[in-house]
Amino acid sequence: MIGKYHAFCISDPKPRQIHKATVRDRIVHRAIYRILYPYFHSRFIHDSYSCRNGKGTHKAVKRFAGCSLKLTRNNTKVVWVLKCDIRKFFASIDQDILLDLLRKQISDQNIIWLIEKVVRSFHSTKIGVGLPLGNLTSQLFANIYLNELDQFMKHQMKAEYYIRYADDFAIIGRDKDRLLELTPQIADFLAEKLKLELHPDKVFLQTISSGVDFLGWVNFPHHRVLRTATKRRMLKRLKEAGDKPEVVQSYLGLLSHGNGYRLSKLIKGGHFSKALK
Repeated sequence: MIGKYHAFCISDPKPRQIHKATVRDRIVHRAIYRILYPYFHSRFIHDSYSCRNGKGTHKAVKRFAGCSLKLTRNNTKVVWVLKCDIRKFFASIDQDILLDLLRKQISDQNIIWLIEKVVRSFHSTKIGVGLPLGNLTSQLFANIYLNELDQFMKHQMKAEYYIRYADDFAIIGRDKDRLLELTPQIADFLAEKLKLELHPDKVFLQTISSGVDFLGWVNFPHHRVLRTATKRRMLKRLKEAGDKPEVVQSYLGLLSHGNGYRLSKLIKGGHFSKALK
């Protein structure tokens, strides 16, 4: 029997409710993850970057930059980016759909029985819906769930330059009209196949030359700068940490992935007020 969760809230930066499992249950989650991850990892598309070994946000942003630069042909072509976000993703995952996807890949009924116990141990808005933020298994199950979208985008929509990190994804191309056509098709697929919804306030179509906000960075064809909100949050945490070397080095490492020389110099000198300008 799966135990109860300990719920608490964090801000990263927006408020999120985390559900922490008992120590015993976390051991079970780890065991499930270790068995399933290698199998499913090999079946995910290359450009799925969330919660995967050798991937992550920095790799996703780097890939985004590489695709953008390739398509602009050294700034001689206009390149468009369709950026989308799924509304309340973890809280909206349909458990029946998820379990059906898992049954198609896993023949061992004992494993399926155990997975179903874990999946059914939680619900968000109603019974049978949602996964807990905090479970290791939830990260893998989320990728398995959205792999359906990934396969649809790559094989049916023929989106060559499609990049996804968790429930944020972007499609890069030179044909604005084609990207406009994709939006309702993506929305229909999510609604019909996965019972998910695009966030109406987080769907954007813009040129890469105007600066595209993706995964914490504002991305341009030849450079990227830290998002203003991310910069303010970083400087606030640096002040709270009291210039602890490990915290400073952590953020300097973050800035090394973009055009942050000036900001890094100010942080090293402790000039936080100037860094906000």
